[in-house]
Amino acid sequence: MAESWVNHAERIGADLHLELSGPGGRRAALIRALREAVRGGRLAPGTRLPPYRSLAADLGVARNTVADAYAELVAEGWLTARQGSGTRVAERTLPLQAAAHGSAPASPRARRPRHDLRQGTPDVSAFPRAAWLASYRRALQKAPNEVFGPGDPAGRRELREALTEYLARTRGVRAEPGRIVICSGFAHALRLLSGQDGAGGGGVLRGPLAVEGYGLGFHRRLLRAAGVRTVPLPLDDHGALVGRLGRERSVLLTPAHQFPTGGPLHPERRAAVVDWARARGGLVLEDDYDGEFRYDRKPVGALQGLDPERVIHLGSVSKTLSPALRLGWMVLPEGYVGGVLAAKGEREAWASVLDQLALADLVVSGAYDRHVRRMRQRYRERRNRLVGALAARAPHIGVTGIAAGLHAVLRLPPGTERATLEAAARQGVAVDGLADFRHPETDMPSRDGLVVGYATPSDHAYQAALDALCAVLPPP
Repeated sequence: MAESWVNHAERIGADLHLELSGPGGRRAALIRALREAVRGGRLAPGTRLPPYRSLAADLGVARNTVADAYAELVAEGWLTARQGSGTRVAERTLPLQAAAHGSAPASPRARRPRHDLRQGTPDVSAFPRAAWLASYRRALQKAPNEVFGPGDPAGRRELREALTEYLARTRGVRAEPGRIVICSGFAHALRLLSGQDGAGGGGVLRGPLAVEGYGLGFHRRLLRAAGVRTVPLPLDDHGALVGRLGRERSVLLTPAHQFPTGGPLHPERRAAVVDWARARGGLVLEDDYDGEFRYDRKPVGALQGLDPERVIHLGSVSKTLSPALRLGWMVLPEGYVGGVLAAKGEREAWASVLDQLALADLVVSGAYDRHVRRMRQRYRERRNRLVGALAARAPHIGVTGIAAGLHAVLRLPPGTERATLEAAARQGVAVDGLADFRHPETDMPSRDGLVVGYATPSDHAYQAALDALCAVLPPP
């Protein structure tokens, strides 16, 4: 029977870089080199070392030299040797710094809160692992050899075709594969459009960019770094006051569900902003960040459907699947495709081609739709539990923005936001304050509130998070 690839690889042995230098013979130099590799952490505890003959052949020394070196290091406790398991670095061996100064300190990482109610992430425990694995396997089996070469900066044709059908069916987007460019998420799309990535061809956004008076500060900072000045538009219960648009050439909106205050852009304002773009020769950037998650009625269609030549539709899987996938898309007016592709460069450098193929299969197979429907039901139940807990334990706290999305806004009594955030931090509750999202130049009155993400906690931890939240809210 033919020898398996794994057994063949183990017989040959893994590569191991060692420099034999210093006083003494080859055996002493080898022992010294192995000790230093273990001390410095380059050979981690449990690492399997190459067999005698493999390492001897690589280093140009006798097999007995390697065997003797291994035997001495086993006797000293640096290595372990067991029949059938080979020679490995001892599990209890510490790097040099740890041995000299005690246990190595833990890497500096932010302490995790007991209850995470921050906005921005889905329930990561609900990632459809089995469906994703099946799609990945099918995509890998069907992939032509050229998939493993440099990627197309526009993205894989398979994914762009799948998105064309999906976005038309679920969001009313008017597109074709040639107008879709794959990117690694919304922030990457902004960098490309502002000319921040790539050697040339970018800079679709010219002059000041109008944004909503409340939004993500991260996006404003990203645009500022690219030299794009943002001008805030006031908001009311019907979304951005687009009638206040003036000399700007572009505007960034969240028309399906204003972030973070909630609510869709009113139909009259949707038409008005498209008319403004046509008259000015401008652009509307549509951030469709959670367009799939609408609970009380049918989803609000994409603004892009009103005029594909004046609206850039931006989406990603960060809310529907996971931000770890780093996959997003731009549906562009025909005249802007070339500039964005020039900004990306001659080959795909950000979005994994294999992940693109797996996502295409997930969409075409229907598994993506099933996952979104399942999560829509789960998040609706989460929202209902939040609203019910507030009604029972803090009825004086108003809650808005609950018709869609993965977060709600809790309206606090004037002057209580900072104290509430401090109380939440003391109780291990991570939550965002509404003031953090306010544009520094807006003339809107400030509002006190909390932006509560109800998607992040796992199912078993959600009730405890709600209890902790209600306990820190200000009294009537």
